[in-house]
Amino acid sequence: MADETGRPAGVHRPGDRVYRPVRRPTGPSALPTELEPARERQRGAAAAHRPGDKIVRVVRGRELTLRRVIGVGGLFATGYGNVGSSIYYALGVTTLFALGAAPLALGVAGLFFILTVLTYTEATVAMPEAGGASSFARHGFNEMVSFVAGWATLMSYTVTISISVYSAAGYMAVFFPVLKQPAPHVAVAVAAIVLLMALNILGIQEATGFSLIFAAIDLAIQVVLVILGTMFLLNIDRLISQVNFGVAPTWPDFVYGIAVAMVAYTGIETISNMAGEARAPARTVPRSYAGLIFAVLVLFIGISTVALSAFPVECVDGRCSTELATTYLDDPVAGIAERMPPPFNHILAPIVGILASSILLIAANAGVIGVSRLAFSMGAHQQLPHVFTRIHSRFGTPYIAITIFSVAAVLLVLPGSITQLSEAYVFAAMLTFTLAHLSLIGMRVRKPGLYRAFKVTLGLPIAGRDIPLTAVAGCLGTASVWVLVVVTYPFGRWVGLAWMALGIALYVLYRRRLRLPLGATVSAIPSLTMVQLERPYGEPPPQEHSGRPTRT
Repeated sequence: MADETGRPAGVHRPGDRVYRPVRRPTGPSALPTELEPARERQRGAAAAHRPGDKIVRVVRGRELTLRRVIGVGGLFATGYGNVGSSIYYALGVTTLFALGAAPLALGVAGLFFILTVLTYTEATVAMPEAGGASSFARHGFNEMVSFVAGWATLMSYTVTISISVYSAAGYMAVFFPVLKQPAPHVAVAVAAIVLLMALNILGIQEATGFSLIFAAIDLAIQVVLVILGTMFLLNIDRLISQVNFGVAPTWPDFVYGIAVAMVAYTGIETISNMAGEARAPARTVPRSYAGLIFAVLVLFIGISTVALSAFPVECVDGRCSTELATTYLDDPVAGIAERMPPPFNHILAPIVGILASSILLIAANAGVIGVSRLAFSMGAHQQLPHVFTRIHSRFGTPYIAITIFSVAAVLLVLPGSITQLSEAYVFAAMLTFTLAHLSLIGMRVRKPGLYRAFKVTLGLPIAGRDIPLTAVAGCLGTASVWVLVVVTYPFGRWVGLAWMALGIALYVLYRRRLRLPLGATVSAIPSLTMVQLERPYGEPPPQEHSGRPTRT
């Protein structure tokens, strides 16, 4: 005789939970029949139970966590591989507006970079989990603010893909001069995005050690360029004489030069997103960020100083410009290498071409990986429809998310303008950084008792809460730059606002369809997470999560 589970009556496995129907007395105080845990102890491989008992098989999922194996060197190298690669395109667009004051513009932008790094360091150490600003906003505010931060981060990742491959194609021109023409340049950039999309869908990624080696070589070459440039090209008198504030550059252009210079600090979230893999994050994250600040500021200001010594600002008929902003707009560091005296120019030019294109493609690939992982995480928190978390049955990759954002990167690169791409990046990055600063303030207010192994000490006590002044200053700075982009530059404004409007509409419609509060933290139960599933014996385990929400 079989029970309702299909097994012979009286047989069940160790660990099964046995529930026995209990009849309550009839009458006015009668309760309905319910299930009550059986009290007998289960011994051996099987134990008897009565006919009519309900057996529930307890399946405990295995907790899947990232191994914490990355130290300070690994975090720094990975962060520099993303942030350090941005000088290859940021130098040209910054000089386009700031002219001879480009080193100063990069330095002022570097101050905002430092303030933002302090915010990311404290928030990451307090909450060592992937997600960056989106995770900070979840803890500092609510799920809707978390979505806005995450969606803005997705835009910055997407623009990073576009701007990195476009610049990589420009540096390949040292070997293929035809790439100096707009059409072939854009075509190669589009082909590179399609190739990266295909490789990531197939699950083929470069080895981490390989990327770290390239980052180390890149750092070494930039140091060599600064040293040789200081020896052969540096001209202090020329640097001073070519800066005439109000004329070259004008004050509005200098202010926007500071804004565009923020593109030099792409990839600031890289270390934060690797916190789940960091060994002793309370120690390694602050140290790696400190090293990143020193290396980036010294090298970026050094390279820009050498570049403007090699390509001074020239004014003709009241219009001032430099070859860095015209001839070498797409590949400014290649121009520095070519201006070196023989034989250094013949040696460095091809090395810079190969290294720059390689490190930029690695940064673009990191953008593809980052955008797919963040979209998957947002889908798991019911911020995006389940289609973004769909995994390829053969390759095990989030192929739909990769495809969607790769297509968006292609659309962004089609105009073939490094300046417009910079505008779009600054829009997304400044919005992300502003929300990160606000989220840290929110975490200080909402969770004052949270243990913080790293805490910015410069604070202002308000209503019993310690408000970090660095986050306040950083928020004001990044928000001002964001407003400047929205008000002044149409491409960054319309692309950015359209992106955000589309995302917010998608979020609201999706949450309404699931009848979920817009601000509540709700997560779908994936098939392989630390959860306990109870199901009757004989029912097959779920192969993937159904999208049903579980409030946390």
